[in-house]
Amino acid sequence: MRTLSVTVGKDCDGKMVKGILRGELQLSYTLIKRLKWRENAILLNGQSVHVNAVVHTGDVVTVTLVERAGAPAAALPCPLPLDIVYEDEDLLVLNKPAGIAMHPKSTDLAAPSMAAALVSYLGEGSVAHFVSRLDKGTSGLFIAAKTGYVHDRLRRALHSQNLRREYLAVAVGRVTPENGTIDLPIGRAEGSLVKRCVREDGLPCLTEYRTVETNDRFTLLRLTPCTGRTHQLRVHMAHLGYPLAGDWLYGTEDPALIARPALHSCALWFTHPVTGKAMHFTAPLSEDMEKLMRKGNG
Repeated sequence: MRTLSVTVGKDCDGKMVKGILRGELQLSYTLIKRLKWRENAILLNGQSVHVNAVVHTGDVVTVTLVERAGAPAAALPCPLPLDIVYEDEDLLVLNKPAGIAMHPKSTDLAAPSMAAALVSYLGEGSVAHFVSRLDKGTSGLFIAAKTGYVHDRLRRALHSQNLRREYLAVAVGRVTPENGTIDLPIGRAEGSLVKRCVREDGLPCLTEYRTVETNDRFTLLRLTPCTGRTHQLRVHMAHLGYPLAGDWLYGTEDPALIARPALHSCALWFTHPVTGKAMHFTAPLSEDMEKLMRKGNG
């Protein structure tokens, strides 16, 4: 359980507790509704109160966050090794290997997945709150929140200066121009539940890219998704004529070359939703993608 406290300032004198919860602590209406029926979950100067109680300067409002009781499990514990880059009371930053799904299929909740590994690591009754998801074949950094509150705060920060992500990708061919912005809408491809494509009636989608390195076969790119559409980076690069190496869905599958789409989440910047601290993490390029760049010169 996580406890949050705030001391009421002069500008909040005379407000109700629910105003402090919404404004100062940024709790969602849904979470407040759930907490107000839990004994001692919301305290004013150490005493349990209703959310309509009035606060005054110097008062201390305290909230104990709890997960929703009886929520169905999204995964069953599966003890897999985790590459934990950072952990505190509120969240984890992990480096995901390629080939592991974020969540198991609904028909097999015990299948190996990042969700199952986290439930095993965090303990019975825990929930894996992924702030953003990586495709099964994508490696690299992602954030897992330990509470629904932290998850909600970080999700709202996605694609803003308070939460930015960058990826490294190996594209087939020499990308020209070397740097640019791709502003093309993406929607579901006709006749497919999985595949996406650029289409006029799709959702707005923006990707920035710049070339890091080239050889006679491939281009190593740094990609910044300014939106968060399914398969966005893969679709945009394929549409330009430079699909990612190993991308079986939007390019050419070649397990002898690389056994997955050559995409790696290499950097994260975010503002910690509880402490307000600026956080920055990086993960070096994966070995299989490094090998691609060496092969291209061989």
